[in-house]
Amino acid sequence: MSIDKDTVRKVAHLARIAEPEERLEPLAKEISGILDWIEQLNEVDVEGVEAMASTVDVTLPMREDVCQDGPTGGGQPDNVVANAPKTEDHFFVVPKVVE
Repeated sequence: MSIDKDTVRKVAHLARIAEPEERLEPLAKEISGILDWIEQLNEVDVEGVEAMASTVDVTLPMREDVCQDGPTGGGQPDNVVANAPKTEDHFFVVPKVVE
């Protein structure tokens, strides 16, 4: 897969990363190399290999989901939002980020 410097410029803009113009072409080559290496993984035969989330077969301990009373526990919404700059009806109010 080949990435050009226009794509790198667009992705950098979307990620809010300031990259100088002279750095775009080397970044495009570097990212293209990484994507080519990743595409090589498609050639690996994984037939019969079970998917795993860890290299160690471990079952995580589970605990009861219990509401606990405390300074930020259940039943005390005022304490939960006490340090928030802006709240409304015990909810955090944040600026809109999606246009």
